[in-house]
Amino acid sequence: MTDALREAYRVMRTIRTFEERVRDEVATGEIPGFGHLHAGEEASAAGVCAHLDDRDAIASTHRGHGHCIAKGVDVKAMMAEIYGRKTGSCHGKGGSRHIADLSNGIVGGGPPLVCGTALAAKQQHTGGVGVAFFGDGAGNQGTTLEALNLASVWDLPALFIAENTGYAEATASAWSVASDNIADRAAGFGVPGVIVDGFDFFAVHEAAGEAIERARGGGGPTLIEVKFTRYSGQRESLDCLKWFRDRVTDSGELDPNVLDAIDAEVAKLIEEAVSEAKAAPKPTKDDLETDVYVSY
Repeated sequence: MTDALREAYRVMRTIRTFEERVRDEVATGEIPGFGHLHAGEEASAAGVCAHLDDRDAIASTHRGHGHCIAKGVDVKAMMAEIYGRKTGSCHGKGGSRHIADLSNGIVGGGPPLVCGTALAAKQQHTGGVGVAFFGDGAGNQGTTLEALNLASVWDLPALFIAENTGYAEATASAWSVASDNIADRAAGFGVPGVIVDGFDFFAVHEAAGEAIERARGGGGPTLIEVKFTRYSGQRESLDCLKWFRDRVTDSGELDPNVLDAIDAEVAKLIEEAVSEAKAAPKPTKDDLETDVYVSY
């Protein structure tokens, strides 16, 4: 258990440090485009992905850095991708919003594609599950609702994780979503709907664990709504890392010095990732038509 707690903290700290550094680097103008951050939502990615392995696939969102890190995508390759470098996980062609690493089970495209990965796992009897992370804005998309219906009709081993921050970019959920809870929509498709506190890693971990175990056992899909608010500044009372740290140190499960050491290791990793990304070559015009078609 101690090892699992250390790993959970390491994942969340890596996501937070990575995102804060991306925010700072975007401000310098060296990173092309925007950086949509997952900071403050770490407990969702870490709590769900702690149950996953190489059999499983996830589909992320435009705030997908955290999901990728939690699933095991190489941090240095991710940073190089965000910098648009040839050494990036998509050879500099995807950028912040389209990071992918198929060797780690990351697929881009959302709930409908997760139905495909879940169907493949079911047909091939691998025991794998497909997990789709999406925001409250995407919860209103027809494709998300159609995917939920399809997963239920086909009894697929799939999880749909609605990360509800209360805002779809700049649109309040209270204004744009008819129901108070996204999870309430699960009843319309005959699947379980669960609401968890997004600042509590342990709540997310428990709910995801139950849903994934049920999916692996043939019990079908689940919709989990993870509720939190956007993180910024000094909002310590709404910080999932602080909640986690206080709980495991107060209980004596982990020593504060152990967590401090992890903080230092992660800071060193992110510093190296940025330095190596800045030094890496950019794609050239000769790379333009590569990675477009599959070669058989």
